[in-house]
Amino acid sequence: MRLCYDVDTDYCDQASVGDAVRQRALCSDLTIVGPALLNDINLGPLVINGSLFDTGKPVLVVPEGAEATLSPRRVLVGWDSRVEASRSVREALDLLSGAEEVRVALVDPEATRTGSGAEPGADIAAYLTRHGARVLVDRLPSAGKPVAKVLAQHAIEKSANMIVMGAYGSRRLRERLFGGVTRWIVGKPPLPLFLAR
Repeated sequence: MRLCYDVDTDYCDQASVGDAVRQRALCSDLTIVGPALLNDINLGPLVINGSLFDTGKPVLVVPEGAEATLSPRRVLVGWDSRVEASRSVREALDLLSGAEEVRVALVDPEATRTGSGAEPGADIAAYLTRHGARVLVDRLPSAGKPVAKVLAQHAIEKSANMIVMGAYGSRRLRERLFGGVTRWIVGKPPLPLFLAR
């Protein structure tokens, strides 16, 4: 895989950070947010807002100690049949089709005629298989735990190199998302998180 990239530096006041990031993200495939921004409660949310929410472009969150790669061997996809999850899969399609193993994880799925379908996860597994991905579907019970915690634990147990999932939230919830992602990563073995919305 041939990668072309650019690293930009911009000096601006804090109020202009989101706009500067948005402008660059509009003409990019992916924004990578590393540990320094994850640990910066002032700039981190502005960068996430400017790229992920203001442009709809995906973000790869890389915590301290994680190996940033665009060729992961094992990927866990957090799936819930929502539009954001679908977009995250579409945006990560090149990563997923090149992986040795893709595990689609559903937490407490319910078989319905609408939403998850009669066999939860079968629809997204078929889609990924058509694109060359080697897919396994895992239906997981939450046992009262938060979905994010169940997904993170399952990713660790299955030796995933990356998690792909949808980013949810309205404008009011953006800082909560950033805080949630940061809290989710802290204290867990480092794992890159591919987010799209």
